[in-house]
Amino acid sequence: QVQLVESGGGLVQAGGSLRLSCAASGRTFGGYGLGWFRQAPGKERDFVARINWSDDYYANSVKGRFTISRDNAKNTVYLQMNSLKPEDTAVYYCAARWGPSDSDAERYDYWGQGTQVTVSS
Repeated sequence: QVQLVESGGGLVQAGGSLRLSCAASGRTFGGYGLGWFRQAPGKERDFVARINWSDDYYANSVKGRFTISRDNAKNTVYLQMNSLKPEDTAVYYCAARWGPSDSDAERYDYWGQGTQVTVSS
């Protein structure tokens, strides 16, 4: 069982930055593929970024602005978000699955509670 707790969300002006953190329980953190997803009001949960041991992947909408990273010693995954836009406003969720990460939310077994990111214009 893995428990995930996100933090770092908030209100920021367009063009600003935020760093989200997701702390995980468990002793085998390094074996999990990790992902960040987001859900805006009235919309489906969308893929944002994912990471395996060292390789990372991004949705086209955030490529070049967001960076996912992980610190296996701290059992934490991060999402650095730069050049934020109003359309980035959403609840952001981290997710974990045993094995390689995936862009499909349905393939993840563990989810955090979400953290709100609001970008004002």
